Amino acid sequence: MRWLAVLLVATGTVLAQDVGDAERQALSAALQDAGASPVDFIRALEGHIEKYPETSRRAELERGLVKAAMEADDDGRILRYGLPVLEREPDDLQVLDRVTRALVTAGGEENGRKALDFARRYETLVRDMQSQEPPGRTSPAEWREQTDRGIARALVLQSRASAAAGEPSKALELAGQSYTAYPTAEAARAAAASLIALGRKQEAIARLADAFTLVDPRNTEEDRETDRRRMGVLHRELHGNETGLGDIILAAYDRTRAAEQERRAALDKLDPNRNASNVLDFRLSALQGGYLDLKSLRGKTVVFDFWATWCGPCRVQHPLYEQVKQKFNGNGDVVFLSVSTDEDRSKVAPFVRENNWSQSIYFEDGLARSLSIRSIPTTIVVDRRGEIFSRMNGFLPDRFVDMLSERIEEALVQ
Repeated sequence: MRWLAVLLVATGTVLAQDVGDAERQALSAALQDAGASPVDFIRALEGHIEKYPETSRRAELERGLVKAAMEADDDGRILRYGLPVLEREPDDLQVLDRVTRALVTAGGEENGRKALDFARRYETLVRDMQSQEPPGRTSPAEWREQTDRGIARALVLQSRASAAAGEPSKALELAGQSYTAYPTAEAARAAAASLIALGRKQEAIARLADAFTLVDPRNTEEDRETDRRRMGVLHRELHGNETGLGDIILAAYDRTRAAEQERRAALDKLDPNRNASNVLDFRLSALQGGYLDLKSLRGKTVVFDFWATWCGPCRVQHPLYEQVKQKFNGNGDVVFLSVSTDEDRSKVAPFVRENNWSQSIYFEDGLARSLSIRSIPTTIVVDRRGEIFSRMNGFLPDRFVDMLSERIEEALVQ
């Protein structure tokens, strides 16, 4: 439990500087007794706050309490401690999500209005994130997938909050927006609930059928069985029996599968390497523009040099790598690819110009992760069949040229 480790660090170091020995020792003993149980952890921290109500570390303790309450699925404590945490840290997406859901579950118009405000803040934060560059080595498709999910979650929370505030028409509109942003069973069910409230039961059956057939990791068999029962009840209320319900479910199946395929196609355009399973499936973007489809190199021995602008050893290795390239100059069966692993790609072109490196450089575009590149420089030799023949993590300056040359020669005769 990461929240426990974080709090233990805080109480073991920072807290020791800010409070007296008695409080520090009391909290340390309470945490040791609590162990790893979120319920016992909550009890320990609440007991500590009760004993030391003026503690200077109340903010850290409340953050620990809300994290533990989230793990324990304790909505009451999520609200009790999450609301003051959000006053201090309004942009904490995880706490914002759970507090909003707890308010919706609590019900009532006042809670609904509060939840709506929080859900709107959640949506704004995620949309701002989506407009930024993907963090780290997250691909554009992964980033779009993650942020679309976040936007959909914010909108469905707004839908549920609007329903709690007694606005079913607005709730239906927001549920539709959520489903469009990213189809989820929760959004389909929220739309169905609003349609039922508006007396549009036949349409509600279709939305429940969407929830029932949708491929959604959060859609459990128990959820699906509940959807099936609700469809049956509504259909019998309207028609006296379940005749025709199977056709509605089949139509929903076709509808949700078509939407899923459309989304996959859109993500594939953002990231052509999304489903790549081996080296030659990848397409690498070039520093000077355009792409290189590695499948075009099938039948050749390919030498990948993975490096980064911030890597000192990469600079030392570079002239040695160039010596190896010269040894195979003119051999059309050997291809050398210089691959940058920089997270900030804007640094690569200036670095290359400053150091007079060749402009024939590519970006890793997910290949480094696929090949489990965990340190650089790393040199990988791929044989004619597209299989990894050799991997050199780091390098030995005195032997690098000979070692890499030998491995290339061996790969050529495979």
